[in-house]
Amino acid sequence: MDFVSIIDFLLMAGVLQGFGFNLVTIFVKKRFDKTIIFLNLTVLFISLNNLQRWLIDNDYSSDLFLLENLMIPWYLFIAPMFYAFTIHFIKVQDRVNDFVRFTIVLFIVEIIIRLCLISHVYYQVPNRDISIIENYTTFEDIFNLVYGILFFANSCILIFRKHHLLQYILAYDDLNWIKWFIRFGGLVMLLWAVAVIVKSLTGDEFVYLFLRFSSSILLYWIGYQGFYKYNVVRDRIYLRSSIETNSVLITPNNYEKPSTKSDDFFNEKHQNDFENVKNHVIGNKLYLDPLLSMETLASDLGMSKSYFSKLINSYSTYNFSDFINSLRVEQAKKFLSSNEFNEYTIVAIGLECGFNSKSTFYSAFKKFTSETPTSYRN
Repeated sequence: MDFVSIIDFLLMAGVLQGFGFNLVTIFVKKRFDKTIIFLNLTVLFISLNNLQRWLIDNDYSSDLFLLENLMIPWYLFIAPMFYAFTIHFIKVQDRVNDFVRFTIVLFIVEIIIRLCLISHVYYQVPNRDISIIENYTTFEDIFNLVYGILFFANSCILIFRKHHLLQYILAYDDLNWIKWFIRFGGLVMLLWAVAVIVKSLTGDEFVYLFLRFSSSILLYWIGYQGFYKYNVVRDRIYLRSSIETNSVLITPNNYEKPSTKSDDFFNEKHQNDFENVKNHVIGNKLYLDPLLSMETLASDLGMSKSYFSKLINSYSTYNFSDFINSLRVEQAKKFLSSNEFNEYTIVAIGLECGFNSKSTFYSAFKKFTSETPTSYRN
């Protein structure tokens, strides 16, 4: 298998994956909003563009003059749809209809121009010389590249420069995945620009193979990373609103008291101090903070670190880390056992309960319950 065949295979694999992603999100997921719609449109237009290119390169296009020269500019939509997805994902703008409508109009105008040129060449140009169509294709490619760069640049500015607009979403997601997507997208844009320049100067389209290969990788990244991350963020937002209403919070009474011991440290004063710690942590939902530390908590309560540590170790029978994680697991169990939250992702539940990653959540949950969150929910 030569290099071109490998690229073609990866191109079609990406196309099928993209269409599969669209079908799954449309027919399997119950909850749908604009963010998912624009994400699906981004994936769809990358897939359609790559499919059209694959059909042309492998001579599967029709022998009809019209279809042979009708290259639909699906790629015109990719950058605007991604920008629309971005601003909805980070919740900085609700109205994107203006530039979406303009892009649709531009798309229609480009198709009409191409149809007019095809008709002109077919009926008016001797020997049906398609030079004018090829020249227009080059112009269209350059124009759409510049148009796409404008939206891509706006996405870069939004994510990397306008930090004051990201405070809300940063409470739920660090945006590292989208930053890496933009970095890789910048490479794709560069390859696109190089391909346009090389084709304009030499007429050689071989360099487009690298562009198609990179766009296939981009298709996977935006499809699965975007969908997964957005689902987690959306679920965390809903979960946090439920937590703020106190409808699913654990209470101090949920925490099981240890049996009485004969150690001199166990007395009424220390018992009351521990109750104050427990009530403070649970009542103020401090266990939901993944950055909670023993030093900060002891200082807030006016206790020395050593006394605070001994208090936790003695009256909870856990060290500080396990004490806090036990509360987080209790909170997670309330979410997982409620039908109201049955459709929420387990990862979102773990993160919203104070764990900083999926692995630490699963590890702690199994430690305190002897089963995984998935089996517990089932």
